[in-house]
Amino acid sequence: MARAVKAVTSTIPVVFLASDVVAGGLVASLSRPDGNLTGLEIFTTQLDAKRLEILKEALPTITTVALLWNPSSAAHNASNLADQRRGMEAAAQAVGVRLGMLEARDRREIDTVFRTIQREDPGALLVGSDAIFTSGRQRIVELATQLRIPSMYGWREFVEVGGFMSYGTSLPDLYRRAATYVDKILKGAKPADLPVEQPSKFELVINLKTAKELGLKIPPPVLGRADQVIE
Repeated sequence: MARAVKAVTSTIPVVFLASDVVAGGLVASLSRPDGNLTGLEIFTTQLDAKRLEILKEALPTITTVALLWNPSSAAHNASNLADQRRGMEAAAQAVGVRLGMLEARDRREIDTVFRTIQREDPGALLVGSDAIFTSGRQRIVELATQLRIPSMYGWREFVEVGGFMSYGTSLPDLYRRAATYVDKILKGAKPADLPVEQPSKFELVINLKTAKELGLKIPPPVLGRADQVIE
């Protein structure tokens, strides 16, 4: 959305929540946006390795994990797709699991991917933080529940509708912080002079009810690190 707005105006101030803002061309740099856009960077793919690590800690016996991702996401570009794949494969090797990367470019492909998951029967599922997955979270959680596959998500909103666990930035916190940018701009500040902020608050949310329904017992150290446990 921010990229679409940037394409049509270079004068109207824009406050964004977006990922890979420098590599994606939204701003010249984090410290000096140098244009009409500024805001907050959302960590999406950058946290997938950490999510995989936590998933393995929570489920130490799993040996395979399926990663649902969207290679055509605005968070990716031709130069970083291969890097991300290599990075995730290295992260999987580091925690001792085999990673299968499954692609879905739109919501219509999600059901197809879950048929593959049903056939391959991985030990757990890691869902990328793409907008199409967030908007389709109810369906994704429903399908994961049907297959009884424990799943890790990027946003707590998945866990609130029945998902197993999530680790990532707090979207409500980011939106509140974005409002301070709007306030400064309305008082005369220029977007070019307002550095892009990166997330400072990360949260681990576990749905204990879902864990019990899946017959899973969360190790106490992982449960103790949770910022919220939904019962």
